[in-house]
Amino acid sequence: MHVEDLLRLESLDLTLLWGDGPQLTREISGVTATDLEDPGRFLQHGELVLSGLVWWAPADDEAKAERFVAALHGAGAAALLAGEETHGGVPEVLVDACRRHGIAILSVPVHTSFRAVTDSVYLRQWGDLSRRPAAPYALPENVRAELSRLLADGTDPDTLLTRAVAHLGTPPAYVLSGTGRTIARTPTAGPLSVRRAAEALTATTTLSVDPDASPYGQWHLHLPDPGEAPPRMLHEIAEVLAQHRRTRLRAETRSRAAASDLLALIDTPSNPAPAPLRRALQACGLADQGPYTVITVHGPADDDGALDALTEALRHLTGCGFAVGSLPTGEPGEATALIGARTPTATDTGTGTGTDTAAGTDTPTDRIATLKNLWVTLQSRSANVPLHAGVSTPAATPQDLKGALTQARYALTAARSGKTPGTGHTPGAGQAPGTRHTPRAGQAGGTRQAGGTGEAGAAEDPAPAAGITAIEDLTTLDALLTGIPADVRTAFGIHALGPLADDTNPSYRMLLETLDVFLAHNGSWARTAEALHLHVNTVHYRIQRVEILTGRDLARLDHKLDLKAALLCR
Repeated sequence: MHVEDLLRLESLDLTLLWGDGPQLTREISGVTATDLEDPGRFLQHGELVLSGLVWWAPADDEAKAERFVAALHGAGAAALLAGEETHGGVPEVLVDACRRHGIAILSVPVHTSFRAVTDSVYLRQWGDLSRRPAAPYALPENVRAELSRLLADGTDPDTLLTRAVAHLGTPPAYVLSGTGRTIARTPTAGPLSVRRAAEALTATTTLSVDPDASPYGQWHLHLPDPGEAPPRMLHEIAEVLAQHRRTRLRAETRSRAAASDLLALIDTPSNPAPAPLRRALQACGLADQGPYTVITVHGPADDDGALDALTEALRHLTGCGFAVGSLPTGEPGEATALIGARTPTATDTGTGTGTDTAAGTDTPTDRIATLKNLWVTLQSRSANVPLHAGVSTPAATPQDLKGALTQARYALTAARSGKTPGTGHTPGAGQAPGTRHTPRAGQAGGTRQAGGTGEAGAAEDPAPAAGITAIEDLTTLDALLTGIPADVRTAFGIHALGPLADDTNPSYRMLLETLDVFLAHNGSWARTAEALHLHVNTVHYRIQRVEILTGRDLARLDHKLDLKAALLCR
């Protein structure tokens, strides 16, 4: 459907305020209604934007309308449909802004509801399928009509799938996510485990519902035994499911906006007041009583990749609600979620409830275990971009959420370092990030802490592998230090080691090696000498030099810890 097709629908009674050939022939991919002043991050390319203009007031300057239209242009919106009800018409400054940015603008009269516009677009899009040239193996006309009604009514995916294949005798059929989660199935289709569902994605009888979706957000139509169903018919069913998915995405976008508002409230210098925090939790479908868990993910630095990945992962959990959004202080490619008990009215719009595809995820510990088991599958959806996550300990009350958010971000930094136990990483040589010297064979100081998966002597990866780190995994000094930002670790190492930090000096490199082995052997002169094949007196001399150069006394436990931490931070 194109923009100009809207003007031909007499029932809508729309008026073209500005737009010519190139603008009117743009294809419409969907519809979004918004009254945000800057809606760009919530729009998808080719969408029709409906706005009641509540965000604008006659006293506003021209720049406000300019920012709104610029956001539409940046997101690739097909056209703007502006409602006349709020201001008795469409402001001229908005029309001028659309003209400057090359976006068609149409006015919506008071007697035409936005719902009528939305229904007309989606019924027309689905109707385009029914107007194709007749073929012996297309969906029957009565099936197309029924599916159109179900789409307009917002039916659930199970019903939509079942009715789509009913004329075929209701064979077993599934709609699966990219990680093997069952989104919908017909009554004749038995439950599929996540492993079996993931295997089904590669079957020749599986179709991608929406190939343009992100790797983490794709849906797949799977018929174990398609029988006599012709390929064209299956593709048409997939198109129906794609329409349903796009409707859910619009609801998901609104939910993510609410989640981002909640996260912004939590991520303030001081704890937010209880009442606004309670309202923000309820707006996200979350109970105002704990426990809560915060998880932060870093992945693809695009608009939705990390958000889609985190949402898909959390839909594998049961017995909980969740809200996925973006922090105002987050990096590109970062998404954060709050997991907690759901309210009785919460719905699964992508930030609301888990699904029924996993068992035993009712406690925070079970949820972390489920996510860790899932992470390899999730990462496989986009193997070129490592996907890291940090998870907090449970927060007992809403007032504890700020601390939990700090924990999750710290654990994320640790996960991205590739050095923490419990992540599934395979780091090289077990050295702290930035270490350039190579310990001799037999040195304990160059090996990983117990509980890691790497081995001494392994080659270092050019970048840390994907993984998930919970704050409870940081049980050693080495692991704890990985959560500190890299530039802070480096600065600490330089200042604590003093001249020894200059490893371009061969003499200093030798002293660092001796110090590393000495600390690894708990300050034993004899065992250090044995490991380094040196005389004990030589070890004494070198350690005395280290003490002089660093200003530390290695007979003191706190000074030993300082230098051990400095070595780990290099």
